[in-house]
Amino acid sequence: MKYGESTFDILYLLFAIISGCILLGRAVNKEGKLMGAAALVLGLGDAFHLVPRVLNYFVDADFTAALGVGKLVTSITMTVFYLLMYYIWLEHFKVSENRTITFLVWLLVLLRVALCLFWQNGWLENSSDMTWGIIRNIPFVILGAVICLLYFQKRREDRVLSPVWIYILLSFLFYIPVAVGAGVVPMLGMLMLPKTVCYILLIISFWRSVNRAGARNQ
Repeated sequence: MKYGESTFDILYLLFAIISGCILLGRAVNKEGKLMGAAALVLGLGDAFHLVPRVLNYFVDADFTAALGVGKLVTSITMTVFYLLMYYIWLEHFKVSENRTITFLVWLLVLLRVALCLFWQNGWLENSSDMTWGIIRNIPFVILGAVICLLYFQKRREDRVLSPVWIYILLSFLFYIPVAVGAGVVPMLGMLMLPKTVCYILLIISFWRSVNRAGARNQ
């Protein structure tokens, strides 16, 4: 199992990071740059958690602090990823910015990051405390629901990004049991694999959108 999971994690990180760099290079507009940045933030952020996880399988050393801090970094970068998804939505669908929605998104982002920084999360001990797992994820789940709803409302307006709301919804359905109960039921951690597949599909959507924009400019 460790070989299969490790290979999957490494391939995913390479795909996300390389995709982010290439998308930034190919971007012909602000939307493309946001998509490239989102893929890069996703890959680099997850690397802080997945690299120590892979090393933990093969290196005889204590990775407790590294795994915990990696979860902290990933928690923050995932929040930034959904902030970027909001601005991608604005750019892609040419939506006039609604200050109320923007305020709500930023409020949820800042609240999520602030909660992640509380020492009670026990990052250095790689704590699996269920209470704080729930507390810090409340604003994150609400943020995900808001972004999912925004893309759902526009699903019929663009073929390339039409399934994005499904990827977001599924990623949270896979993520929530892990965030809340993996400390009690370790096998729930396996749900992170299909969650990661959802992010791969999101990045593929970015590729399709950026390539289409590039073709139009030729």
